[in-house]
Amino acid sequence: MTNVILCGGAGTRLWPLSRTMMPKQFLKLFEDETLFGLTISRNNMATKHIIVCNEANYFIALDECKNLNNYQFILEPFGKNTAGAIAMAALSVDPEEILLITPSDHYISDKIAYKKSLDIAVDYAKDGSVVTFGIVPTSPHTGYGYIKARGSEVLRFIEKPNLTLAKSFLKEGGYFFNSGMFCFRARDFLEQFEKYCPEILSAAKNALDNAIKDNEAIKILPKYMDSIEDISIDYAFMQRACGISMVQLDAGWSDMGSFDELSGLLKSSDFKSIDSDGNFVLSDRIVGLVGVDDLIVVDTADALLISKKGKTQDVKNLYSKILEHNPNACETHTKVYRPWGSYEILEEGAGFKIKRLIVMPGKRLSLQSHAYRSEHWVVVDGVAVVNINDKEYCLNTNESVYISSGDKHRLSNNENSPLIIIEVQVGDYLGEDDIVRYDDDFKRV
Repeated sequence: MTNVILCGGAGTRLWPLSRTMMPKQFLKLFEDETLFGLTISRNNMATKHIIVCNEANYFIALDECKNLNNYQFILEPFGKNTAGAIAMAALSVDPEEILLITPSDHYISDKIAYKKSLDIAVDYAKDGSVVTFGIVPTSPHTGYGYIKARGSEVLRFIEKPNLTLAKSFLKEGGYFFNSGMFCFRARDFLEQFEKYCPEILSAAKNALDNAIKDNEAIKILPKYMDSIEDISIDYAFMQRACGISMVQLDAGWSDMGSFDELSGLLKSSDFKSIDSDGNFVLSDRIVGLVGVDDLIVVDTADALLISKKGKTQDVKNLYSKILEHNPNACETHTKVYRPWGSYEILEEGAGFKIKRLIVMPGKRLSLQSHAYRSEHWVVVDGVAVVNINDKEYCLNTNESVYISSGDKHRLSNNENSPLIIIEVQVGDYLGEDDIVRYDDDFKRV
């Protein structure tokens, strides 16, 4: 069995924790564990993992695959929803392979119950069924789609209902939350998919045929990705296909789709309050609340969210407004991870930006130049090897170097411990896209 892990989502309903460059599946929300890591762990019975991932998050995901013996990435230049992603995964394996499709950002607390449901689904898949997992509902919920089933037979899929309809579903019985998890033999899925979604299947095959491939990754090129319809597997296929089977899953499941969900799974940060009740706070700072009830407060280094409980599904709409006026606040945190390490913005203003760079042992930045900014590097800890044009410098702690705009330069850490650099940028434009790469160990352009 191959576990296909879908991790192209941006987690917009968990902003400001979740950002495009560090979406919720890669956040260490559960002590030192990420949702992506937990997904790999509970599906460790799979003989192979295929990870469909945004190219920008490749090295974050790759870091969590160190203990896997057999894995492959399908790297998307940008997201086009789940139908195309699942089609590409199914096309990339042997037609007789059993595929378990799992989102990377779900939480499941009962691994034993999960394994029992999975075993049933695999048996159905071996008999030729396309299987979906229906979550046993615990309350009327308007944030999920529903499945109407009779035994293992799916009768219909229902989009997110209003509260009155959701209550009627639970009263009537036979309705389940739609988990977005599936199990099938590749051949059986593709035969039906070709019948109902021939254009998507053709575009997905064309994208794979023209991809850049190596041992670990299949890199889809933008022009071929653009031809794949932006549509979910539910809309494109599941709601139209015949003979879909369902396996019940009662395993402490959450799609982690809102702060209301998250607040039921995480412990609140410590905060002080007077005449306040039912509040949930996530913050590294001291927070005080006076005379307020049932609030969710999420505080990060550069953004603050305050919402009433029960309204956090609307964060996705708020995210759209912020994206329009301040896209950087949706894309990155002040700390940004790179394949060579990380950088953190310490201060910025008109014409300057100050960063702390951490370069991991044995890593180096690309050979690059900038058109609009100069840079001044100061070594805080470690030994830096700096190449500027045709010269090489070895800098120790408290030594520095200046790089003019237009200079070809590279920073390397050849030591066995992290290198810490303070970088001061000065220029008319300080965007991250002011970069020309001439050589890169990580094949970035």
